[in-house]
Amino acid sequence: MAAILEGKVWRYGDNIDTDVIIPARYLNSFDPKDLAAHCMEDIDETFSKNVENGDIIVGGKNFGCGSSREHAQLR
Repeated sequence: MAAILEGKVWRYGDNIDTDVIIPARYLNSFDPKDLAAHCMEDIDETFSKNVENGDIIVGGKNFGCGSSREHAQLR
């Protein structure tokens, strides 16, 4: 049986790299709340203000490409 996911979808295109997910200018922080405030801000200024628990990011091809960015997956 397939799982059914429910939540608001944040849809982004292809080649969204780690510098877009968490911009390099914030790499001096490991505080998840601080990083969350800046997540996706270079491509979508509304994301951090409007994202809620249970929301789903749908990325296109090559989502998360680019430099190693441990910050990008912090919860």
